[in-house]
Order: sequence, then structure tokens, then C-alpha cells
Amino acid sequence: MALVLNKPGFQRLDDDLFKRKELNVFVLRDDLIHPFVSGNKWRKLKYNIENFRQEAKEYLITFGGAYSNHIVATASAGKEYGIKTIGIIRGEELKSHSNSSLRFAEQCGMKLIFVSREKYRELREKNSLVVSELRIPDSRLYILPEGGSNELAVKGCSEITKDIPVDFDFIACACGTGTTLAGITSSLKNHQQAIGVSVFKGMETSCSELRIFANVRIHEMRVKMLYDYHFGGYGKSTTELEDFCSLFYSQHQIPIEPIYTGKLVFGIYDLIKKDFFERGKTIVLVHTGGVLNF
Repeated sequence: MALVLNKPGFQRLDDDLFKRKELNVFVLRDDLIHPFVSGNKWRKLKYNIENFRQEAKEYLITFGGAYSNHIVATASAGKEYGIKTIGIIRGEELKSHSNSSLRFAEQCGMKLIFVSREKYRELREKNSLVVSELRIPDSRLYILPEGGSNELAVKGCSEITKDIPVDFDFIACACGTGTTLAGITSSLKNHQQAIGVSVFKGMETSCSELRIFANVRIHEMRVKMLYDYHFGGYGKSTTELEDFCSLFYSQHQIPIEPIYTGKLVFGIYDLIKKDFFERGKTIVLVHTGGVLNF
């Protein structure tokens, strides 16, 4: 079996602001690829699933929080491909019926293991502990990092630019681990620049996630990180941001949420208002999914 995938959509944003600033702004609708394995979730899983099969593993184990879209995507892909999946879930107080995301993952056949936040960090950082905890031989286990972020995920995200049918000057995406931005940046042409909007508070003071991938060279002139649009941190929001997401949907019929893509779009609108972009430039926003309807 295999996933039935749609081609990503590509949509011009018709906005008076862009007309005044003489900018061409588009959205790559990666959220339309699949109902549950959409956006960068599929990009990250694509080559990991290939590698899982090539290595003849039996179980795919990964990590996530209570509302993790990565957990949902991995469980859904596992069901479609006939892969046994295990999810290490942060929060020992949780149960499989705690929310719709966890219920869906379990219904897809994913085995959910709930651990304390301290234990979660320990297991996530030391893969050998995972193997000993599960008592599954290492030869049968494929460990996928939190968010699906590894070099194979970067390879998958590097293909995002192939689905953009116009020549662009800037491409922007929301950033958590930095995997998607690393992949995009690795495939840019000389005249193109990437912009990452951090959804985490304090990301600028930590080691850049972009540099965890040794084979991806990030040049200062090719990528710009924005740290002022996190709205309080990961999973945090404000009335202003939620109202913006609602207004954006009413104007363009593109659903965005305040966790990832809403912060991305808000940030780019703000840059446009502040004349960050020269007139005549073309900007592509990557909708990496995140709006799930169970």
C-alpha cells in the first residue's frame, strides 16, 4: 500500500497591501498534499520511510507532544504503508483518549507510550535507552527524532522548491527545528533568499537548529531568521494573532493556525508593511500544514 498524495496547490494572494507595495506574493499549499500527512510532515517522512524499508526494520518509533501533528502524520503513514509505529508521548498524565490527535494515532495502529517530561527528554536524547526500555532488538527498530528531523528529512524538504512554478526572490516558512528551512536553503538559486519565522521564544540565543545538519551549508546572505513573531512561545497565541488568522481565511480561503503558519504569514505581512522587500520582488510563503480536521 502507499499514500494517495495530491499535488501541492499554488495560489497568488490578492491583497491591496501587496498592490501598493508592488509585490508578488504566493502561497505554496503543501497543506493540500494529504489530509493527515500534509505539508512538511510528508516531506520529512518520505525518505525515512524509504530507508526504513531498505534497512528491513520492523518498528518505527518517534516522539511528540499531546497535539503533535508529526505523531498524527507518522501514525497515518504507518497505517497506509503497513508499518508498525510506536509513539513516545510527552506527559505521563495523558491517555490515548485525551484528545482527538491521540485517539486518531491509536486508531491508526500506533502504540502510544506516555512518559514524564523528564523521562521524555532522557529517551529522546539517548536512543539506546529507547531500545532497552522497549526490549525490542535494535536490529528491528527504526528511531525517528522528534518532529521527524534528521538529514533524510532535510533531503525531503529540499524538494519543496521543485513544486514552485515561478521564479522567486524570497521564500519563507515557519521554523521549529529548522529542518524545513535547511532543506529549502540547500536548493536555492544564487539570487534567492530564504526567511525563517521562529515559532519558539528564545531561539536566537540557542545554537541554531539549522547547524545540526552538517552537510547543509547556510550562508548569512542566503537565509534570514526572524525571532519577533513567536507571540509568547511555542503553542502560545494572542487575540491579535487569532483575529489575523481568521481575517486571512476570510480574504483568501486559506486556513492557517496560530501555531506555525499563522505566525509565518503575520511576520511576512509585517515585513511588507515596513518596506523590507524592494518593489517588484516575488515572495513565496510555504504553508507547511498544521490545520487538521478529525
